[in-house]
Amino acid sequence: MDNVKIASLFFTSLEVADLETARSLCADTFQGTQNGGAPMDAETLMGFTALVHKVVPDFRYENPVRQATDTGFIEEHDVCGTLPDGAPFKLILCVVGEIEDGKITRFREYVDTRAAAGLLKALQPG
Repeated sequence: MDNVKIASLFFTSLEVADLETARSLCADTFQGTQNGGAPMDAETLMGFTALVHKVVPDFRYENPVRQATDTGFIEEHDVCGTLPDGAPFKLILCVVGEIEDGKITRFREYVDTRAAAGLLKALQPG
């Protein structure tokens, strides 16, 4: 499978909360970061994704633009949904992924944290 197909299947799996498929596309050594933060493994990413789906049942990606690179892919997309308070949100993300032997090994996600403030607040316990 080529890098664009891997990226497409990965993001489609995350969008529909098919965490088993998303996890299967990650290498055992997978590390992901958001805005250069602390690295997370695949299980942490899947847990975060499950939490987002609980808080935002209409979570979806829109307007994906994917491009293969020599070592993986670059994807830009909009993350959209409705927060628990009824407010709609839209975040523009850029993801740089690295792939080895058909598995995603690294994932660097960049997002405007100010635009993500409502979602981050909704994800807080209590």
